Amino acid sequence: MESALEVSGQTTQMESAMEVPGQTAQMESAMEVSNQTDVKSEEKPQMIYRCKKCRRIVASQEQIVSHERGQGKESFKWKKRTGAEIGQPECTSIFVEPMKWMQPVEEGYVAQKLKCLGCNYRLGYFNWAGMQCNCGAWVVPAFQLHSSRLDEYRM
Repeated sequence: MESALEVSGQTTQMESAMEVPGQTAQMESAMEVSNQTDVKSEEKPQMIYRCKKCRRIVASQEQIVSHERGQGKESFKWKKRTGAEIGQPECTSIFVEPMKWMQPVEEGYVAQKLKCLGCNYRLGYFNWAGMQCNCGAWVVPAFQLHSSRLDEYRM
């Protein structure tokens, strides 16, 4: 019986600690902010990526790995730069997490082409050591899908 009283005494101490006026206001404002971000995330349409040839679903927005833009041409070999182009190039590919449909990944390869399961169309490449995006950023490990070989659909 003493242990039950001790436990109930501890809960009342915890409840009284939670009832500090400044903390409750902070907790309420934090809850409001999280509710607002939930609403904003629901408003954002989800992207689905499909193989351009057979329309099989390949990836969704949740599986995309974002990367910071590199410096563009300056990130590549200095002998090949001309300096004529100004501005940041658009990324022509997306990087995703490894997925079950990627057979070479499942087979244990370190680097290989990624092909669609439905039609065997080459969608991109992967390399566990990483690879450089056309914007100049390095992504490690890299599971790269070329945007020109995918169709984007908003849900």
